[in-house]
Amino acid sequence: ANCCSFYFISLVRGSEGLYMVNGPPHFTESTVFPRESGKNCKVYTFSKDGTLFAWGNGEKVNIISVINKGLLHSFDLPKAVCLEFSPKNTVLATWQPYTTSKDGTAGIPNLQLYDVKTGTCLKSFIQKKTQNWCPSWSEDETLCARNVNNEVHFFENNNFNTIANKLHLQKINDFVLSPGPQPYKVAVYVPGSKGAPSFVRLYQYPNFAGPHAALANKSFFKADKVTMLWNKKATAVLVIASTDVDKTGASYYGEQTLHYIATNGESAVVQLPKNGPIYDVVWNSSSTEFCAVYGFMPAKATIFNLRCDPVFDFGTGPRNAAYYSPHGHILVLAGFGNLRGQMEVWDVKNYKLISKPVASDSTYFAWCPDGEHILTATCAPRLRVNNGYKIWHYTGSILHKYDVPSNAELWQVSWQPFLDGVFPAKTITYQAVPSEVPSEEPKVATAYRPPALRNKPITNSKLHEEEPPQNMKSQSGNDNMKLRKPQSRKQEVTRVQIWHLLLPHRAHHETLSLSQFLGTLR
Repeated sequence: ANCCSFYFISLVRGSEGLYMVNGPPHFTESTVFPRESGKNCKVYTFSKDGTLFAWGNGEKVNIISVINKGLLHSFDLPKAVCLEFSPKNTVLATWQPYTTSKDGTAGIPNLQLYDVKTGTCLKSFIQKKTQNWCPSWSEDETLCARNVNNEVHFFENNNFNTIANKLHLQKINDFVLSPGPQPYKVAVYVPGSKGAPSFVRLYQYPNFAGPHAALANKSFFKADKVTMLWNKKATAVLVIASTDVDKTGASYYGEQTLHYIATNGESAVVQLPKNGPIYDVVWNSSSTEFCAVYGFMPAKATIFNLRCDPVFDFGTGPRNAAYYSPHGHILVLAGFGNLRGQMEVWDVKNYKLISKPVASDSTYFAWCPDGEHILTATCAPRLRVNNGYKIWHYTGSILHKYDVPSNAELWQVSWQPFLDGVFPAKTITYQAVPSEVPSEEPKVATAYRPPALRNKPITNSKLHEEEPPQNMKSQSGNDNMKLRKPQSRKQEVTRVQIWHLLLPHRAHHETLSLSQFLGTLR
């Protein structure tokens, strides 16, 4: 793809239709894709390398070549609401809501896999739930996996007529294939039942048989659902375990814990210094560190290394999300949703603050593949007023801005993707780049003052004491936090059970951490 002159915002979808925009540096409507007017477009997607584009317009699902600007295929799928290309552009997966007939007989298959080259349907499956509807491919497409009736089915070389392998545990709720080349690994989550703990296990394909087949195992009691995050090198998984209800009544968001599991069998509970929800956890593309945003507002943000030691603490602030740049050298901490949209852009090589722009009312954030530009947007139905999008440089300058008319809505906007390595990392600059778009100063509302105090001097009183950023490297070397070595499943369960039995008495032993407690049992 010719990506040196400009990029696409990988389509803008809203009540004004579906269209592409070139830029930066110059922002014009693209001729690659003629604008499709109307409100019927429900879904679109790019291929992983950005060379193919597919969309559904309420009548058909179409595929075009972004490079040649030509229509490749058109499928009669008026109800399609989900589309996804396989990593090497071999297969287009489409999903329509599953329906049964009035007499109660089974519905027709609603998940279709199309050969992108020929346009023929390779296979159809029944997939009732939207959640995890799309099969998961390895990056070279040698392996493809689906969760079917609580077991994982594996297909090889896109041959969907033969199940090459199965991973069967008592009730697999979710799985995630590892990124990168062979050997392929898979993380599986089995929820607890009848007093038994939930657990996440790591396997290497196709070694699933036998009691010692798992590369690693981590058990925990407090988990109604989990999020599993592989690092890019597929050496470790971060697991956010969440309960729907916090029984202590401390949080509306339930209760979350963060676990680290490595493919060498080591595991740990990541000790977060502040109580409260875990809002976001992200790996750096280097795979050597991760950032967690956590704690009651104002939230803390901390970078941890692979020993789960804190490396740098960003202090507290109004934030609930973290986004590493594609090259991993810049980190954005942001407060979206019910927060004001303040962003902190950090150079994570030198731990220096680059800029603090404010993207008010934002519901979407994405790094451009070049690692220089940022897209923020306010979309419906999350917010139905002040819809629009902005393109920023990471130094805080707004390079382009579009506000939809007051009677229109913006539903979706995103960058055209590019493969890793297309854009080289550039030296970080701290000076704001020039822009013709005027910067927006957020309106600061003055606090209400009762009449009796209006002629008196203002006293500054803060509801929360803010913590400043601090480098933790000097402290982490003396930390007692150790990774736990691989052990039998019986040991794992017994130790966690004992720990939870002691929880009611923990007030008398506040200095005893879980890792220290486990150390006493060795």
